[in-house]
Amino acid sequence: MPRKPLTKAYMLVLIASAAAAATYSAIHLPLARIDVRFLALTILTITISSRLTVRIPRISGHISVSDTFFFLTILVYGGEAAVLLAAAEALCSSMRFSRKAIHIKPLTIVFNSSMMACSTFVTFMVVSFLFGNITALRYGQFSGAFVAALCVMALVQYVSNSSLAAIYTSLKMNEPVWHIWSKYYLWASITFFAGASAAGIIAKVTDLAGFYALVATTPIITIIYFTYRTYLRNVEAMAAAAKAEEVAAHAAEAERHVAELNHYIAEQKRIREQFSQIEKMSALGELASGVAHEFNNTLAGILGRAQLLLETKDPVKTENGLNIIIKTAKDGAKTVKRIQDFARQRRDHDFQLVDVRQLLLDAGEITRPRWKNRAEAANIHINLDLECDCGALIMGDESELREVFVNLVFNAVDAMPHGGVLTLAAKEIDGLVEISVHDTGTGMTEETRLRIFDPFFTTKDKLGMGLGLAVSYGIIRRHEGTVDVESQVSVGTTFRIRLPIAKCATKAQPGGDFVSLKTVPAKSSQTRILVVDDEEYVRDLLRDILEKEGCEAVVAEGGHQALSLSENGSFDAVFTDVGMPDMNGWELSRAVRERNSNIPVAVITGWGEAVGSHERQAARVDWVVTKPFDTPQIAEMAHEVFRRRALRIGQQTSAVAT
Repeated sequence: MPRKPLTKAYMLVLIASAAAAATYSAIHLPLARIDVRFLALTILTITISSRLTVRIPRISGHISVSDTFFFLTILVYGGEAAVLLAAAEALCSSMRFSRKAIHIKPLTIVFNSSMMACSTFVTFMVVSFLFGNITALRYGQFSGAFVAALCVMALVQYVSNSSLAAIYTSLKMNEPVWHIWSKYYLWASITFFAGASAAGIIAKVTDLAGFYALVATTPIITIIYFTYRTYLRNVEAMAAAAKAEEVAAHAAEAERHVAELNHYIAEQKRIREQFSQIEKMSALGELASGVAHEFNNTLAGILGRAQLLLETKDPVKTENGLNIIIKTAKDGAKTVKRIQDFARQRRDHDFQLVDVRQLLLDAGEITRPRWKNRAEAANIHINLDLECDCGALIMGDESELREVFVNLVFNAVDAMPHGGVLTLAAKEIDGLVEISVHDTGTGMTEETRLRIFDPFFTTKDKLGMGLGLAVSYGIIRRHEGTVDVESQVSVGTTFRIRLPIAKCATKAQPGGDFVSLKTVPAKSSQTRILVVDDEEYVRDLLRDILEKEGCEAVVAEGGHQALSLSENGSFDAVFTDVGMPDMNGWELSRAVRERNSNIPVAVITGWGEAVGSHERQAARVDWVVTKPFDTPQIAEMAHEVFRRRALRIGQQTSAVAT
């Protein structure tokens, strides 16, 4: 049962018992004994004695010297009068305390009065049962019966009063009754025995010298009061000492807890580190899943385009479709490279000139199976508007930028489940090119708009990994660009991407070590190139490409075989893989450089852009080509080797002529 209802029930039972005791006392009150002196004693008890109180330590309770007057009333006027006087005095005292402490309720005031009435009634009944007529005990000399009566009277009053109070406090504080009684009320026993002794002396004095001799006993009352106070100070001093010991014990306990807490903190730190590693692995797995999702989009573009080509007989459309498939396949290769980029935390990029108009055209064509063919098959009509009149060029990675716009187009199509208009536009603004992707779809709430670039945030449930826009945002930031998003629910969404325009106005030739195929001079003799790769199909592919360009290609399946071949014959260049079992490509490159510091060396690797510039510089290689590679790229490298060979031969001829 909850404490509050149980406490209230206890109070009501005690109030009912006190009412019965008061009724009994009022009925059996010996009116013949009641006189003016009783009235004076009542006034003295209520107005003066109840004000001489001491506080019970640590609880909201008080003990007064009124018990002395209750005992005196029992001895002079009988127990019935004492019960009524105790009830009246406790009621007046509680009302006075309630004015000082506003939280005391009327029920508590009545309960305090009832508790004093009940304990006095029990005392009166026990003493009457043991000693008969109580009022007759004060006559004559001191006797053993009189002293015994005083002791029993003090003991019963103390036990009954303190027990009733302890039960009430126990219910309020939810602690055992014995603990409450021994802690807060045991020390008060001396006050009851002192009060009973004082009452016995006063009763004997009034019997010998008259009632007005009570005034002469005032010093006794004063002594009793100060005895209360002194005893209380001693109790509080002992309590303070005990508290000090308790504080010291708590301090030692606190030190132990601190040591345990430090151990717990260290353990938590270790657990957090382990959890951090788990989170990293989980993030890597989710990123890989997201990239796989993007890669599937790339494969979907290739598959859709190839299926369209199977149904067409137009050579022009076939050629255009094949070119789109080639571009999409390159984008897939770039996706794999970004996985390698993430795994090695590399951010090396070789930017080239990119035509913005061609970029948007490619994005529209690559996504055509999605926004046109598949949509129309589902009776959904989406119109694509291309508004790009500027011929701006930007520096960047064409494949990455194309992926950004393909991803934005796919998102726009998903946002128009009932059809609409998709607009791709570009314009120049203050040295920047602003590319916008606008749809008339469902739009986004402000909360969604603010989170769209957060990794793993998606509104497509299980259909999306929440990485497309996060990856796109990273690509734009690497290109020193910005992204702004405007969206309104049921109206549509606009992505605005701003990128710096390239300083040069026209497309330049590819990087410094390459020349255009159209400017390659005719070969006067065959160029010999050593091809090293542990994969046979790669060796054969490189050999076929080089032989098509008029070179002599000698193949080796490992680094040691390549070094052996280079000792037995001269080569104009070395094309080598990196990951080989016997000797990796960097080691082979350094070994080749030690023998011939001028021979061109190309590293062709599946590690892609994860290859760092410091590794390239340490091995002094001329080119780093990522797999899968383009046939024209290998052809340009072959022509560059020939150009260097021709220049070297020309310099040697000039030296001989001189």
